[in-house]
Amino acid sequence: MIKFSKFQCEESHPESHLRVPAIVSALEKMELTSEFRGSEIIELKNFSPASVDDIASVHARAYAMDRASQQGIILIEGSGPTYATATESLAAAGAGIALVDSVVAASKNRPDPPLGFALIRPPGHHAIPKGPMGFCVFGNVAIAARYAQRAHGLKRVFIIDFDVHHGNGTNDAFYDDPDIFFLSTHQDGSYPGTGKIDEVGRGDGEGSTLNLPLPGGSGDTAMRTVFHEVIVPCAQRFKPDLILVSAGYDAHVLDPLASLQFTTGTYYMLAANIKQLAKDLCGGRCVFFLEGGYNLNSLSYSVADSFRAFLGEPSKASEFDNPAILYEEPSAKMPTQVDYLCDDDNKLLMDLIKLLHDCWHGCISTNVGSSCINGCISMLLAVFMNCKMRQNMNQHG
Repeated sequence: MIKFSKFQCEESHPESHLRVPAIVSALEKMELTSEFRGSEIIELKNFSPASVDDIASVHARAYAMDRASQQGIILIEGSGPTYATATESLAAAGAGIALVDSVVAASKNRPDPPLGFALIRPPGHHAIPKGPMGFCVFGNVAIAARYAQRAHGLKRVFIIDFDVHHGNGTNDAFYDDPDIFFLSTHQDGSYPGTGKIDEVGRGDGEGSTLNLPLPGGSGDTAMRTVFHEVIVPCAQRFKPDLILVSAGYDAHVLDPLASLQFTTGTYYMLAANIKQLAKDLCGGRCVFFLEGGYNLNSLSYSVADSFRAFLGEPSKASEFDNPAILYEEPSAKMPTQVDYLCDDDNKLLMDLIKLLHDCWHGCISTNVGSSCINGCISMLLAVFMNCKMRQNMNQHG
């Protein structure tokens, strides 16, 4: 069963008012709504907007109060208009909170609680503690994480962000917090230019942030490898009480704002595996939050295929994906045996960072193309992240 909520606003923009209606239309066309599925899919229609206190659990209180009372379209300095209002932004954050309540309540009464999906906009993972950024007004996922801790006593929250852009706002909100693990996969060098591999947390939170920048051209095989070889063992060691997901669909090969080549099938894989991960580790408690995704067709089909994964139904990605537009991933050429390189020695970790840096710049300076760059980054990233994750999780129990 899936529980979801949706919200939209009214202006045209890359992050436009058409995104949520396009998804809902696709869900209806593919008979993936409560009208066709009954109790398998439940839409939460009545929920409260986030309060100033909810917002202030992540953002500066002065900012929360100012934005909550602002009239008209919200402007972000340096980014132009968000094309969202305070009312819409508070409702988006409130939808996530309502889904956390619903999923947690259900988990107390059944072994397989429904997974939540917040079909909301504006997105939130770029909103930093002191203010808005990059189409984002409030940190929807971050606010939900703090709410889960405060209202439900779910101390350890694991956040997966697979948007093509680094979730810098979520990263910053929990950078020194050992109880919230933030893990981001994103395209290296994309907006906002943060999320480097050596950004692993600070102070007590060192080791509870994991950034995996993927080079342009990385695709389904690379993401599957990262998920199974890095994300799963990382989550297993963290032992979360709740998993939250910043679900950005802008890494799709058809999306105009980036150049990763994920497919609809990639998103089906992520949805199915994250659902299973939540079932294995935290009683199935998991909520997805819509972040990016700007090609309406690929966005809609990918969310619909995510719903199929949640329901345990076969993917229909092959009806939409065109493999002819993909090119060979460098991961097909990668060596597979890297475990022998891993130990807990800091010198090895620093050597790997240097090797990664030298490989990247060597490929660029010789103009050998994306296959070399992707191969170097994918190989060394897998090695480094496995080593770093093992070291930090051992240090923090």
